[in-house]
Amino acid sequence: MFHKALFHLVLMSVLALSAQTSAQNLKADGYKGIWFGYGEKHEFGYKFSGGFGTYSPQHSPTAIYCPEADKTFFVYGGTTSSEATHLLIMISYFDHRTHTVPRPVVVFDKQGVSEPRDNASIAIDEDGYIWVFISGRLRTRPGLIFRSRSPYSIEGFEQITTWEMTFPQSWSMNDSLLLLFIRVKNEPELYLAKSPDGKKWDTLQKLAGMGGHLHVSALHGNRLVVAFNYHPGGNIDSRTNLYLIQTDDMGKTWKTVDNRTVNTPLTEVQNEALVRDFQKEDKLVYINDLSFDREGNPVILLITSRSFMPGPEGDPREWIVASWKNNTWNFNKVCESTHNYDGGVFYLKDDKWCVIGPTEPGPAKYGAGGEIALWISRDEGLTWTKERNITRNSPVNNSYVRRPVGANKDFYAFWADGDADKLSPSRLYFTNEKCSKVWVLPYEMKRESQKPARVR
Repeated sequence: MFHKALFHLVLMSVLALSAQTSAQNLKADGYKGIWFGYGEKHEFGYKFSGGFGTYSPQHSPTAIYCPEADKTFFVYGGTTSSEATHLLIMISYFDHRTHTVPRPVVVFDKQGVSEPRDNASIAIDEDGYIWVFISGRLRTRPGLIFRSRSPYSIEGFEQITTWEMTFPQSWSMNDSLLLLFIRVKNEPELYLAKSPDGKKWDTLQKLAGMGGHLHVSALHGNRLVVAFNYHPGGNIDSRTNLYLIQTDDMGKTWKTVDNRTVNTPLTEVQNEALVRDFQKEDKLVYINDLSFDREGNPVILLITSRSFMPGPEGDPREWIVASWKNNTWNFNKVCESTHNYDGGVFYLKDDKWCVIGPTEPGPAKYGAGGEIALWISRDEGLTWTKERNITRNSPVNNSYVRRPVGANKDFYAFWADGDADKLSPSRLYFTNEKCSKVWVLPYEMKRESQKPARVR
């Protein structure tokens, strides 16, 4: 009986692997985003729910403009149909010469997984090969690393290795790949790994382990900057505080924003990397984006809240820009919104700073996302004015706006939509640099390539 059961288990594993392998690199018949609802539905809805194809700020980058190919390559969490929550890791591109998109390609079929925590990030190395880093979940399912078979091409991908990682953030620098990610031992800990070829990874470097962390990161020249929060007692619903560290030697040494060396891993809540003690203010912290002003100083976009639960008890939910200027941190409010997971991005261009995000209530007022707006500051974040509503009268909420690295003016920001209250189709959209037009990627495709339809 034991041998028979073992044989059956092995057979099922082989069949599952075969099904996954056959599903990889297939082309889909359109751009169908994944829908997700987390936890029980309460008075004001789910903790977070809706269209999660572009989730989350901790999967980064999700899009890169490549001038050599004149294409914006992007990854997203897809699915098989409007009634399905079967996660497919998808990749595609927007061709800036023809203003078309091809049929998206399945990099990996997550087989039975519905959580968009398993979404992916993307990197393009010095030779033009496209790397896809797929998030795993604890030790129950590993993270995966894929590479395109040809430079600047999505026609085929090969699996390079597996890696225990969640929330991968991947960067190509100095002929190496850098990977920031979360790995869970007793608690979610922040790590850095680097590799010359994506196959052999240097000894893992633990950066922080204070109870749990979520992070965002960005490159400025040869400097990698990481901002993160911490979870008291390992409770993600208590996320708070803001920290920042940076390295200009590929992780050999880490420094504070004012170039004081810090010893990693950071294990004490009160340490030299602490930007602001939001815990003392009884505020939760949701970090959305990290960029740099014209002098190369880091600027962080975050949302603060009073409760992890949806609904008015968490108000005010404030969008805050934290900027380092004249050897001090400045905190300025952009606006308020109605949900902790109203994910947005920002762009810093000379004297104009822009925030793009679902800051306006949508059809589900207290659901994740809403209507997307453009906010402008012309005094380096001190004051903000809403310049325009990018979306309006949407049938469902829009959520998780993402910013391509090196964003081209024709594909400047992209996001997904979805009903925050129940399973629904989820479509993908993008806007131009002026945020004056919106296009939807084709949900159904009859041809190999197609122009997205303008909807506003």
